[in-house]
Amino acid sequence: MAVHIRLRRIGKNPGGKPHFRVTVFDERRGRDSRIIEELGYYKPTSGSAVLKQERIAAWIKNGAQLSATVKSLLKKSNNTPRL
Repeated sequence: MAVHIRLRRIGKNPGGKPHFRVTVFDERRGRDSRIIEELGYYKPTSGSAVLKQERIAAWIKNGAQLSATVKSLLKKSNNTPRL
C-alpha cells in the first residue's frame, strides 16, 4: 500500500477560513476521505503550523511520499526531519 502525507481541509469553504490537517492517506483515496494517522495542522491565514516531526520522519523512513505543500511546510519549520 502506497501512502502519501498531504493536507486535509477542515475549515469553512464559503467563509474563507481555511484550516488543514497534515495527515497520512492511502494514495487511492480522496482528499477528505478516511485517514491513517494525523500528523499536525496548518492554518494558512496566520501561517502557523504544528507538526509531529518524529512521526513524519518515521513515515518517510517507511516509504511515505510527501505532497509539495507538506514538503514546503517542513522546509519552513526549524526542525526538519532527516529525509
